[in-house]
Amino acid sequence: MTDRELLRHIERSPGQRAGYKHLVRILGLGGGRERRLLLEHLSRLTAAGRLVKVDKEHWALAQAAHSRDNLVAGRLDLHRDGYGFVRPAQRDAAGDIFIPPNEIGTAMQGDQVLVEVFPKRPGEDRMAGRIVRVLTRRNPTVVGKFHYGNVGGNAGGGRRGGRERGPQYPGHYVVPFDERMTQPVIIPLDEPLPEAVVASPHRVLGEEVRQQFDDLEGLVVDVEITEWPTPTRPARGRVIEVLGEEDAFGVDVEMMIRKHHLPHVFPENVLAEAREVAHLDGEVVAARRDFRDLPIVTIDGETARDFDDAVLVREHGDGTWELQVHIADVAQYVTPESALDLEARLRGTSVYFPDRAIPMLPQELSTDICSLRPGEDRLVLSCLMQMDAHGQVTGYEVTEGVIRSAQRMTYTQVQAILDGDAETRDAFRPLVPEFERMYRLAQILNAKRERRGSIDFDLPEPVIEFDEFGAMKAVTRAERLWANRLIEEFMLSANECVASWLENLAVPAIYRIHEKPEPRRVVEFEEIAASFGYSLGIGNLPVKRFHTRGERRDQRRDGRGGRRETRAHEVAEDIAVTPQMYQKLTAKLAGKPEERIVAYLMLRSLKQARYSEKNEGHFALAAPAYTHFTSPIRRYPDLMVHRIAKALLEAGVDGHGVVAMGDARVHKVAPSDAGQAQEAAPFDEVELAAIAQETSDTERRAAEAERELVEWKKIKFMRDRVGEDFDGLILSATKYGLFVELEDLFIEGLVPIQSLGALDGDRYSYRENTREIIGDGHGRTFRIGQRVRVLLDRVDAMEKRLQFSILLDEEEATAARKPRGKSAGKSKSAGHSKTGAKKTHAAAASERKAERPARTANPKKSGRKKKRFSADAVPDFAKRVAQPPPRGHKKGKKRKPTASAQQITARPAKFAGKKPGKKR
Repeated sequence: MTDRELLRHIERSPGQRAGYKHLVRILGLGGGRERRLLLEHLSRLTAAGRLVKVDKEHWALAQAAHSRDNLVAGRLDLHRDGYGFVRPAQRDAAGDIFIPPNEIGTAMQGDQVLVEVFPKRPGEDRMAGRIVRVLTRRNPTVVGKFHYGNVGGNAGGGRRGGRERGPQYPGHYVVPFDERMTQPVIIPLDEPLPEAVVASPHRVLGEEVRQQFDDLEGLVVDVEITEWPTPTRPARGRVIEVLGEEDAFGVDVEMMIRKHHLPHVFPENVLAEAREVAHLDGEVVAARRDFRDLPIVTIDGETARDFDDAVLVREHGDGTWELQVHIADVAQYVTPESALDLEARLRGTSVYFPDRAIPMLPQELSTDICSLRPGEDRLVLSCLMQMDAHGQVTGYEVTEGVIRSAQRMTYTQVQAILDGDAETRDAFRPLVPEFERMYRLAQILNAKRERRGSIDFDLPEPVIEFDEFGAMKAVTRAERLWANRLIEEFMLSANECVASWLENLAVPAIYRIHEKPEPRRVVEFEEIAASFGYSLGIGNLPVKRFHTRGERRDQRRDGRGGRRETRAHEVAEDIAVTPQMYQKLTAKLAGKPEERIVAYLMLRSLKQARYSEKNEGHFALAAPAYTHFTSPIRRYPDLMVHRIAKALLEAGVDGHGVVAMGDARVHKVAPSDAGQAQEAAPFDEVELAAIAQETSDTERRAAEAERELVEWKKIKFMRDRVGEDFDGLILSATKYGLFVELEDLFIEGLVPIQSLGALDGDRYSYRENTREIIGDGHGRTFRIGQRVRVLLDRVDAMEKRLQFSILLDEEEATAARKPRGKSAGKSKSAGHSKTGAKKTHAAAASERKAERPARTANPKKSGRKKKRFSADAVPDFAKRVAQPPPRGHKKGKKRKPTASAQQITARPAKFAGKKPGKKR
C-alpha cells in the first residue's frame, strides 16, 4: 500500500481522522506483520508532517489537525536553560516557535508536539506558544550516569560512592548525558536493578569489554522511560542496560548509539533474508551487459570494506573522453517492502565512527555480494558518459551490467603513483596509464565546474589520530589529494547525468537539493565580511529596516537619561545571490590570513543540503539537477534512485540521454520515452516526499552522533592540558562570551564574558549591532576573526565544554596594570600573545602586585608622550577594521573603539587542504 492510498482512506474518514482499529478493519489486514507495517507506515507519515497523531490510536491529516490557525505541529528542541523551540513540520511555516520553560509541560527533547501559538505582541519578532499535546515520543530510552539515592539517612545504603549530602529524590536517579534534559530520571526504590555487569548482546563491542563492578554507582546506564515527566516531578524509569564506566574503552561509542537512538542490531529475520539472497544468479549475469574484460578498478580508503563504486576512463584520439562509473546493484537484492528494505529505511544511512561503523545493510550484502571486490563477478548499475575535450557531457547512458574489478586500490597508492613514486608505480605497472588518464580528466572536470560557478571550500579539516584504546592522541591537518578529488569529480558527473535523465523523463524521483541561502543570512555575512574588506558583490538592494529587541530595550533605557542612536539592521526581501559570487570570493580569500574565518562565515550563511521529491537544483554545485546515485550500500536515497532507474529500464525506456544544443546543462530524451517512463514510474511523489524527509532526518541524526563522539573524545583529550595556553581564533562573539577555536587542534571553547574583567578590571558588554565585546572603560575590543592567546581554565565533561580565559602579551599586561586615568577611554584591542608566553592567573596577579607603578601627583605632568596609532603595518584587508583615532578628539568625549595595530598584524595561520575520504 502506498502513502497516497493510506492518506486517501484517512481523508475519507469523518473529520479526516481515523483510528488504528478502524484502518485495520477497512484495509482488511490480517496477522501481526501486516498490522506492524501499518503502524510503521503511520509513523513515517507522522514524522514527515503529513499526519498528526491526535491521541494514542488516532491519526489525522495535518491540515485537518491544524484547522485552528493557532495550532502547529513540529519537533521540540530544548535548551539547557529550560526553554525550547518547536520547528514546524510544514516547510512553508513562518519560523521556529519559542516555548517558555513553564509552557513545555510533559514534553521531552525531540518529541513531536502540537503547539498553540500566542498572538504576537507589539514589537515582537518571534512567535511564542505553549505545548498542548505530545504527538510522538522520541525518547523511549535515556542514557546517563547512575547514582544511588539517599535511603533512610544512610547515603547509598552503604554502597560505594553513596552521598551524605546531595539531591533528595524518592529513589535512585540517573543524570542524562544530554544537557538539554535538565531533570534526572528517577528509578523507584522498588524497581529491580540489573547486575553491575557489562555483558550485553546488543553491544557493538564483543567479549573483550566484559566487566563486573561492585555496584552501579557512577556507571553509565541506559534507562527505559516508564512514566513521562510532569511540571511537578521528573520522569521515572528502569535500568535496562549497564554500559560501564564513562572512560572505559568503547563506552563512549555505546553512549552515542543509544543517546541518538541509532538502530544497531539487525533482527534475526533480516539476517536470515540477507543470507538467503546473498548469491549471484547465473541467468541474471547472462542477461546483463558485460564489462568484465575491462581494467575497471575501485579506489577507497585504507580501512574501507564496502566497495560500492568502480571507474574506468578512456581517451580517444580526437581529444574526447569516455567515463564509466559502475555502482553496486543493491536494488537487485533489497526489494521493496522486504525485511531488508524496512530495516534499511529505518536506518537511512550507515554511521561511521572513528574506529567502527554501523552499516545500513548486513555484512552478507554490504561487504560481500554487493561489494565490488577484485576478481569477483558483481552486478552493477552503470552510467557511461561521453565528454568533449573541455569536460562537457555530450551524451550518456544508464544501463545494467556485470563487472569484475581488476584491482582494489587505496587513495594513498593512487596518490603515490601520481606523485611518481617508483616502487608503487612498479607494483601496479599495468594500471599506471589508467590512473594518469583519470588524473587528466579529473583536472578537466574540475576546471569545468569552476567555470560554471561551483563553490569549492578548500578549507583545512582535522584528522584525529587514536591509540589502540580508542582515545584521541593527536590532531593533524587533512591533506586533500588528487587521488580523492578524481573520485569526487567522477561521482559528481554520474550523479548529475542520472538526475538529468530522471528530470527530463518527468518521473517522480528523489533529488539532492541545496536551496539558495536566506536573504537574512546573506546580509549578516555581508556586514561581517565588510569589516574585513570583502563582499559578495551584491550591490545596493531595497531593504527592510528593523531594530533587534535588545537594541529597542537599550534605546528605551537610555532614553531616560539621554538619547543614543542605535543602528538599524537591514534585510532584503530577496537577493539575487549566485554561486558564482561565493566562488569568486573564495578565490580572493585563497592564502590570505583571514581565509579561515571568512570562509567559515560563508559556510554558515548557506543552507543545509537535503533530499526532496522536487528538483530545485543544487546551489553550491551550480547544478540544475543533482541526485545521489553512487552509494546505495550506505544511503537509502541512492537505493531508491536505483529502483526507479531499474524499473524504467525494465519497462523498455531508453537509458540514453543527449545534451540539448545551446545549453550544456539540459539533457534531451524522446517524448515517447517520457510518456512510457511516467507509466512505468514505481513510486508516486507522496511516498517519495515521506522518504526524502525521513532520510534527511536520519542523515542529520547520523552526522550529529558522529560529530558528538568526536567532540567527546576531544574533551577527554584536553582534560590533562588544563593550565596550558594556546593560540586561538575568535569564531563568534555573543552575550555569553567569546567562542574560540584553538589553531591546529580544531577544538572550540568559551571565554565567558564575566572572565574578561580579570584582564584589566574593566566591565565588558556585548554590542549586538557590531557583534563585538567591548570594555566600557578602556575600550578593549574583541571581535570575530581576531587571534588571541587563551589559557584552558576548566573542562566540563558532562556538558562537553571547555572554558578558556584570555592571556595578554607583556605590553598589554603592563598597560592593563597601569592606573586608569583620563585616557582610560582610549581604544585598545586584545592581540595575539607572543608564542611561549605562558601566564596563569596566579602568576599574572603576583606580577601585577610586584610591578604596580607608583602614582604621580598629576598624571598630566608625568612627562609621558601620547603614543599615536600607526597603521603603517596594517594589511590592506584590515584597513576598514582598524582606522586611526579621529583627529581633533575633544577632551571628555568618549572615543569610538578601534582595533590596535598589534591585533591586526597578528601572525597569520597557514592552512592546508580538506580531509580525505568519501565524498559522494
